[in-house]
Amino acid sequence: MKYLCLVYLEGDKFTAVPDSECMNCGDDLRKKGLLLAAEPLFPVDTAKTLRIRNGRIAITDGPFAETKEQLAGFYLIDAANHDEALQIAAKIPPARAGSIEVRPVRELNP
Repeated sequence: MKYLCLVYLEGDKFTAVPDSECMNCGDDLRKKGLLLAAEPLFPVDTAKTLRIRNGRIAITDGPFAETKEQLAGFYLIDAANHDEALQIAAKIPPARAGSIEVRPVRELNP
C-alpha cells in the first residue's frame, strides 16, 4: 500500500538537515524498493492556495493554514501496512528537526 510521508519543519529549520543526508535516505529506501518518489519543497512564501467557489477562482498567497511548521517536502513510499510505514518514516532525517505525517494514499474509484 502507498503511504505519503509529509515532512513538516519550522521555516528557519528548512536547512537543519543536510540535503545529502536526505538524498542518502532516499537512495537507501529506493534500493529496498520502498521509495516511489520524494521531493523537497520551497518555503511557504512561494505558495499559492487556489479555491473554486460558485464557479469563481480565488487565489491567495501562502499555505492553506497558518501554522508554525510548514510542509517542507514528501516521501511517497510503498509499505505493507501502517506500522511498516511508521518504521520507514522514522528513518527520514528531518524527523529529528520537525515532524513526519504518515498518511495512507487512497485510490480513486472510477
